[in-house]
Amino acid sequence: MRWRKLAAGAACVLSCLGSPALAQDSAPAPGDDKVLRVCQDPNNMPLSNRAEAGFENRIAALLAQELGWKLEHTWFPQRIGFIRNTLRAKEENTDRYKCDLVTGVPKGFEMGATTRPYYHSTYAMAYVKGKDLDQVRTLDDLLALEPARRKKLRFGVFTGSPVTEWLLQNGLMEQVEWYQSQTGDAEQYPGQVVEKDLASGKIDVAFAWGPIAGYFARNARTAPIAAIPLASRPGMKLDFEIAMAVRHSDKQFRQRIDQLIAANETKIHAILEQYGVPLLALQEPVAQARQAERKP
Repeated sequence: MRWRKLAAGAACVLSCLGSPALAQDSAPAPGDDKVLRVCQDPNNMPLSNRAEAGFENRIAALLAQELGWKLEHTWFPQRIGFIRNTLRAKEENTDRYKCDLVTGVPKGFEMGATTRPYYHSTYAMAYVKGKDLDQVRTLDDLLALEPARRKKLRFGVFTGSPVTEWLLQNGLMEQVEWYQSQTGDAEQYPGQVVEKDLASGKIDVAFAWGPIAGYFARNARTAPIAAIPLASRPGMKLDFEIAMAVRHSDKQFRQRIDQLIAANETKIHAILEQYGVPLLALQEPVAQARQAERKP
């Protein structure tokens, strides 16, 4: 699918998660009982986990508080089958869906109706400080390293990452340690590439979705880690806007979530900053979106 190709490797938050749209039925409307039901991954920090310690957990709690509703979760690993087992799955022997809101999908997500984006981030490059890489701030800086030094580097890269083409073009593929964003093991999480393998020296440079790299760099305990946001370049898009998703038929609910995101933009961004998420300006600022909505 198009969006999977764009964002593969972005720590499952940008994974292909479902199947073609299904015909809608007479299920109760989201929130008819004043419960905000969210679909989230139980082990995907810093986005979400079962302890509700991730930034998507906190943002969902903020939305529920603003609505005055109770918050409930449906937990499922964010990989193949996620949408089928969450947003499109019904509670046993009822017409009610298990959950109504997926809290992190790329703008343009095709398997649900998306809200306005609530943050814009980019891929990042991470390395351990003090190991002769501190001057590296861009991909071009990596190429400018002395050839003997560059050839010794091991790169941690998720399969399907947009950085792959750059590595291929510059003859670095033989130095890559590949990682799967969808392993099938619910106990594994994308942040391991930074928290464990980079910190231990198994790899020298990790390329990961910015929120992943930023969080685990900030919270590293065994080694000081730098996470450097990377800029998109012609032919290599590295930045993506992230929204939420509902079922296509839930138009009024989507509009309500849109309004909440707009009204709580400052609070949402404060949460993201606490988790070390590299933040770029939204391509369509909330103020402009509001103006567009008021036009006849």
